[in-house]
Amino acid sequence: MALRALDNTLPAAVADQRPKKAAKLLPTAPAVTRSPTGSGGNGKKQRNDENSAPQTKPASPVAAAAEPAVEYVRSEDLQPVPAPKARAAGLVAGLDSKDWVKVCEALNDARRLAIHHPALLAPILEKVVLGVVKTMKNPRSAVLKTSVMACTDVFAAFGNLISSASADAFDKLLLQLLLKASQDKRFVCEEAEKAMRAMATSMPPLPLLKKLRAYVHHANLRVRAKAAVAMAHCAARMDVETMKEFGLPALLQVAAELLNDRLPEAREAARSIVGSTHAAFFFKEAAEKAEPSGVAAAWESLCALSLSPISAQAVAKIVSQLQA
Repeated sequence: MALRALDNTLPAAVADQRPKKAAKLLPTAPAVTRSPTGSGGNGKKQRNDENSAPQTKPASPVAAAAEPAVEYVRSEDLQPVPAPKARAAGLVAGLDSKDWVKVCEALNDARRLAIHHPALLAPILEKVVLGVVKTMKNPRSAVLKTSVMACTDVFAAFGNLISSASADAFDKLLLQLLLKASQDKRFVCEEAEKAMRAMATSMPPLPLLKKLRAYVHHANLRVRAKAAVAMAHCAARMDVETMKEFGLPALLQVAAELLNDRLPEAREAARSIVGSTHAAFFFKEAAEKAEPSGVAAAWESLCALSLSPISAQAVAKIVSQLQA
């Protein structure tokens, strides 16, 4: 039996009968025309030098323009507003502007009007407060800080009127101040704390204390602490009769709850509330010429009726430390 060759070469007759594939023609790239003086079309010869810096496109005028800077002016350095009536008439619209620079200008106008022309700002106080609340939600830091600074000046000028002008507007403003005072941004937090101190020292303490009471149970630890500090400032300005209007048992209960708070700032504020309450209570009893032992017994009776035994013991410990 004959053996077949193992190579894969086809016989010549078969190879000639197979159809041949047509060669594919690739399109040729268009020729690059060069200017007589070089590769550029501006008449200058361009070099392909590895030691030369790469050429960049000129920056657009918009990108090259510097962002306007906002100056944070202290309250004592603010000058009166030129044409105050016209500025007051356009103040609300300026606070609602889409241009953040104009918003900052309007906020500074509100500060100037509050300091130098409060009579022009009083009729539109509610609208201005709502406008300031809106600007406090602005993500731009310059707008945010200027709006908080405006709160300080508005509180200083209208502390006795701002809570009664519009309860809804003040509630929104108070919430934003507490939130901003609880931020991690130090420059915002410091300004918000300054505004809250102005609020606590200029507003009547009783209505403010009632507003703050709801925030000592806030889910945010820092908000609770800031509300507690503001309550401590209010309690320090109250006499025992005003405390009785709020409720001495309620005030002691709030302080006892804050003594167990997780943040030291809230616990220290609670100690201050206990001290202010005790001092006001003893001052009232001493004015009525009661015996010291009788005053102490009346205080212990108040704590026993208002607090749990553990809380009453904690309050008694604070009082003994303050008297030491």
